[in-house]
Amino acid sequence: MKKALITGITGQDGSYLAELLLEKGYEVHGIIRRSSSFNTGRIDHILDRLKLHYGDLSDSGNLATLLLAISPDEIYNLAAQSHVRVSFDVPEYTAQVTGLGCVRLLESIRNLGLNPRFYQASSSEQYGKVQAIPQDENTPFYPRSPYAVAKQFAHWSVINYRESYGLHASCGILFNHESPRRGETFVTRKIAKAAAKIKLGLQDKLLLGNLDAKRDWGHAKEYVQAMWLMLQQENPDDYVIATGETHSVREFLEVVFEHVGLNWHDYVEIDARYYRPAEVDLLIGDYGKAKRKLGWEPKIKFGDLAREMVEYELNAVSTSVPQECHQ
Repeated sequence: MKKALITGITGQDGSYLAELLLEKGYEVHGIIRRSSSFNTGRIDHILDRLKLHYGDLSDSGNLATLLLAISPDEIYNLAAQSHVRVSFDVPEYTAQVTGLGCVRLLESIRNLGLNPRFYQASSSEQYGKVQAIPQDENTPFYPRSPYAVAKQFAHWSVINYRESYGLHASCGILFNHESPRRGETFVTRKIAKAAAKIKLGLQDKLLLGNLDAKRDWGHAKEYVQAMWLMLQQENPDDYVIATGETHSVREFLEVVFEHVGLNWHDYVEIDARYYRPAEVDLLIGDYGKAKRKLGWEPKIKFGDLAREMVEYELNAVSTSVPQECHQ
């Protein structure tokens, strides 16, 4: 039985990846941060099949202890301070966890003499002020946020350790990927949740920032399959994972509100607080290499993803609120 270690296992991607690995017969370990309340909602349904350990990417001693005890065959580094807008408010913390956290893992692997296959969650945000359209593995990076800068540091650290020490370490440059498990502060989940509440009479308006930003949006459940495929290859490499389509925040609004029978113009207000100091205007990925080498390609379309997310919210809100409150 293969052993896998997932950092960030309680997040959107971590939960889907844990399900996938369990289906494939892995012994799945995860690192979670200690807090006063449990944050395991996304993995509660598989909790009895997981082996969880307290730890933090800011603590190299703890990471080394865990790696030595678990001795995983595969490591998936998904943990990060992952909110782009928030990274402008906490740049040092973002660098410590999102950037240096990856190096702490790589250095522990090297010092302990372990030989796991390593996956690093890189990000399309590294392309930032895009230098080519669409973006592929050879497109130069131009990060436009502390988050993207930290991700780029981690990305090049993985390449450096791969080339310097022969680690089987790969980077997945994942474009935006969403699902009903997306964090509530991310724009797609925020829109889906608000539309459901407005439809049921529980919310009056939705505050958003830049509606013209364009992103390449896929489904997280499909993207974690690509992560696993990367670590099954004989040789490590870096891959863009995307859909090859770009859609604006405005388009996402239109699909979601149309699905619940509302006109988004009647409920959405622009709030300058949600604008970034430096914006990333357009991201669209070329996943041709992943298709050729991994046999991976996306199947779930943009509209289906948006409708799935708002349907989930409608069901969740309906079952959590007394019937008389939304009649």
